[in-house]
Amino acid sequence: MKQKTITARGISWDRIPVKTKLVLRGDDLLQTIDDGLREAGHQVAPEDILFVSEKAVGASQGRYYLLDDGTLEPGRLARILSRFVTRTPAGIGLGIPETMECALRECGVPRILFAAMAGALGKLFGRKGDFYRIAGPLARSIDGPTSGTIPPFNRAVSLAPLDPDGVSRELAARFGCSAAVVDINDLGGNVLGAYPPELDRELIVEILRDNPLGQGTDSTPVGIIHAVT
Repeated sequence: MKQKTITARGISWDRIPVKTKLVLRGDDLLQTIDDGLREAGHQVAPEDILFVSEKAVGASQGRYYLLDDGTLEPGRLARILSRFVTRTPAGIGLGIPETMECALRECGVPRILFAAMAGALGKLFGRKGDFYRIAGPLARSIDGPTSGTIPPFNRAVSLAPLDPDGVSRELAARFGCSAAVVDINDLGGNVLGAYPPELDRELIVEILRDNPLGQGTDSTPVGIIHAVT
């Protein structure tokens, strides 16, 4: 369990995880979050920031493939490129053919090939991260199967959500607060979408830097950021 309160930019912030039912393809994300807030007795204030994991948003949009149902068949190029990807403690990334196949589909073959060449050259000069910088956020947000993830996503490839800024706008309108769609793990994070547009995305990443929602099976894909007065 991560600590509830953290200090960022001289201000103390509470990070309140919200448990919901498992979000799957076709689920109403806003209603699921509403139900979770009601069951937990949480009130969202106008000055709060409601943040939702990108995996939950993508799941509601059907943006995942179950590896056991035969709907995702990697091609030869994906099998070759995946061999050269460095895996990290945060996950396998594009290090298996199935996730690399999704990157090729999401980003396009030319971009992934260019990113792979740049990544290889960067490694020769001792530089890391060139591949994902060039491949872009769609590639960075692809998650592969991991044993510690709640089923069925322990055997799935999850893709980046569509229109995260639009989803954030819908969240803000529904719950009367600022909202963000985030991709946070134990190595860092990104804000994929936010509303209002001027919301400080770097501050959100600072506040969530220790990944307060965790990566496991707690089924807490939603959280509230509240400034402690």
